[in-house]
Amino acid sequence: MSTATVLASARAFIAEDFDATTVQELTGLLAAAEGGDARAISELTDRFSTTLQFGTAGLRGRVEAGTNRMNRVIVAKATWGLGAFLLDGAPALGVDATKQGVVIAFDGRLSSRTFAEDAAAILAAQGIPVHLFPDPQPTPVCAFAVADLGAAAGIMVTASHNPPADNGYKVYWANAAQIIPPVEGGITDAIARAPLANTIARMHAPDAFLAGLRRLIGDDLEQRYLAAIGALGWHKPNATGLPVVHTAVPLRIVYTAMHGVGHRLTVRALQQAGFEGVVVEPTQTDPDGTFRTVAFPNPEEKGALDLAIKKAIEVDADCILANDPDADRLAVAIKVPGGYRTLTGNEIGVLLCHDALLHADAGAKQRLVITTIVSSTMLSRIARDLGAQYDEVLTGFKWIANKAMEREADCYFCGGYEEAIGF
Repeated sequence: MSTATVLASARAFIAEDFDATTVQELTGLLAAAEGGDARAISELTDRFSTTLQFGTAGLRGRVEAGTNRMNRVIVAKATWGLGAFLLDGAPALGVDATKQGVVIAFDGRLSSRTFAEDAAAILAAQGIPVHLFPDPQPTPVCAFAVADLGAAAGIMVTASHNPPADNGYKVYWANAAQIIPPVEGGITDAIARAPLANTIARMHAPDAFLAGLRRLIGDDLEQRYLAAIGALGWHKPNATGLPVVHTAVPLRIVYTAMHGVGHRLTVRALQQAGFEGVVVEPTQTDPDGTFRTVAFPNPEEKGALDLAIKKAIEVDADCILANDPDADRLAVAIKVPGGYRTLTGNEIGVLLCHDALLHADAGAKQRLVITTIVSSTMLSRIARDLGAQYDEVLTGFKWIANKAMEREADCYFCGGYEEAIGF
């Protein structure tokens, strides 16, 4: 891309951007580039060399001005495209967005609430009702809400375990799984037809509410979520009402939310399963978009669990559980002689799936486990030895979820995982 084209792209972006912060940022960078600053030209080239596209987990990037970044312009066009596809293409797939609405959730990152409100305003202006969470939520709760409310789609504003400067935008379909072809392609094509961001219609929250196009999700949905995950447990309670595993092994657990949104529901879920003596790492408990105690908020990264390990040593914990910031991934460290050892994603996934294969009540159906093509081959051998079905899919939760639903007519889905601590 030539420098002239890059500069023209930057000017065009400024012309349609409705956010004063990114306009000011990009205007200064453009002025430096027009003055011949090589570093500014290089930065602009990176920001405008391409446009963010839906990947394995939706849109994700650094929050800055530019077509190759996450910002309100990108969110506005993505939402307009999603809405256009829901109105034009989704009816042929049996989805009626004007009746079912769209769930919108967001994590605790600094720009997440703004992006979520932008999406809500644009969908409402398109005549699509929005089911909006009023507070930050874990990604799995967004997916659950799509199914629970019978929504046409779901939007989760999150960058998962990316660095603090990033944010992202995941889209779920009516089946509560992230989008795959042909839906993904239909939405992408619609986004390409989106008008200038500052011309996209928006409906203010009070007007949307009065028109029945903005519905805040109440606490009762969280109660249904906790009840649902409790019912899925495959270790049935004994006569005391507590899970068998808990009464046999009264675990000492240290938990950290990694400055994300997992703490409140995770601790409640553990409590309802009988694990009440959970110790939390207090400095990482509440959502904090600056992630002040970790350089990289991914529990897989070296050093990310240091504070949790220190707390575990203090209370002589048996294990450490850690969510990533949007709580759709789980790290585990176990007590060993001399300290704690962090399990790999493959180790956790194989342990969970093996346990489910042994104990889940599949009825008359064959048991099924699923992993990805880049994960360990160990699960395939366990499934073979236990006479269970096994599938491999491309990397990404969306492929595991859709494959599980594809096979559910003749199989009981016990579990699935990818090696990047996703289960």
